Amino acid sequence: MPRVTVQLPIYNEQYVVDRLLDAVCKLDYPRERLDIQLLDDSTDETVEVARTLVERYISLGHPVSYLHRDNRAGFKAGALEQGLKTAKGEFVAIFDADFVPSPDFLLKCIHHFTDPKIGMVQTRWTHINRNYSLLTEVEAILLDGHFVLEHSGRARSGVFFNFNGTAGMWRRVAIDEAGGWQHDTLTEDTDLSYRAQLKGWKFLYLQDVECPAELPVEMTAFKTQQARWAKGLIQVSKKILPKVFISDVPRSVKVEAWYHLTANLSYPLMIVLSVLLLPAMVIRFYQGWFQMLYIDLPLFMASTFSISSFYLVSQKELFPKTWLRTFLFLPLLMALGIGLTITNTRAVLEALVGKQTAFARTPKYRVESKKDRVAAAKYRRRLGWVPWLELLVGTYFALTVYYAIDNENYITVPFLLLFVIGYWCTGLMSLLQGRFSGVAVTSDPHSKPFPVGV
Repeated sequence: MPRVTVQLPIYNEQYVVDRLLDAVCKLDYPRERLDIQLLDDSTDETVEVARTLVERYISLGHPVSYLHRDNRAGFKAGALEQGLKTAKGEFVAIFDADFVPSPDFLLKCIHHFTDPKIGMVQTRWTHINRNYSLLTEVEAILLDGHFVLEHSGRARSGVFFNFNGTAGMWRRVAIDEAGGWQHDTLTEDTDLSYRAQLKGWKFLYLQDVECPAELPVEMTAFKTQQARWAKGLIQVSKKILPKVFISDVPRSVKVEAWYHLTANLSYPLMIVLSVLLLPAMVIRFYQGWFQMLYIDLPLFMASTFSISSFYLVSQKELFPKTWLRTFLFLPLLMALGIGLTITNTRAVLEALVGKQTAFARTPKYRVESKKDRVAAAKYRRRLGWVPWLELLVGTYFALTVYYAIDNENYITVPFLLLFVIGYWCTGLMSLLQGRFSGVAVTSDPHSKPFPVGV
């Protein structure tokens, strides 16, 4: 068996680092051919927790090393780059703090590298706390669509696709030949992926190999994650697309790379649509039923059916016996996508004008089931003005709904309600998070979050 280095980049992850190390130390792989690096950029109690855990596992004979940086230069990419300087493995597996790989993960991946052209193997994320709330249910469906349709479609058709930053394995030579980890974008995984594939390395997606992870349970954490991805992809498009266009890869690869990396430009366009909806209705106040059936209904179907079918197909593929329940979540799913417009538009515009921001981590609280509660309020991000703007825009669309009903333009009402629900939900959930949970922060970072009075 070849030597494998497992890299675990963490930053202030005191609630999940023990679960992560426990899972990685249970990997079924010869210990003499395995190295585990805990790459810790933490600035809180996680440092002491992580050191204690590493010492414990070393005493049990596990090949674990602890690397702590006093600064976050390069953020996650910088930590991975620093770890590679002492990595001994011919192959490198990477897991974020909230992932729990199964014991056979490495064995399911490593044999695919017998093909010398394979530079990276990506597995499918699954979700530990999928049933925790409506929010996590919708998040799970969103991610399932990405992995089942986007990843598998790109992989099978021979175009470029990206490493997802975790739950995958790299050939070390592929990383080095592509120029290593670079931190001039917020999606260093996509950046490296495109550079490696431009060098001729092939990627493999294993849909049947699963790696469980924890979904964000709070709206601001989810919005932070989505904004980072949106901004990062636009940054990568500015950096990589010129190289893709002048390369000798097939035209189909270039076209798909354009659509893939610039997809988030749809968010500013959604803002334009939002502004124009009410004026358009005022201008067309005289329309009759025939015009509504001829214009509004086809537009409503076209704008919702493609999204609905995308996620329905992914759920039918994964859950052939229970996929019909996805219909219950479709309205909220589409509304949530609309509600992210303001946050993601801001992120896209920052990327377009070249504004650099820090890597905003997604807080993990080790919330695995409905009995678990969120602790560590210090990890919550500041709300700022965005939730208030979302509520204001939602109110604007509520007035638009009133105008539509008053003018008997009933067919547009369901479409407009998606905007109302989306903006109000994202705004209210951001403002009210943690207000009613009755949660105390534990003094022992190893313990589970607990409700007040327990």
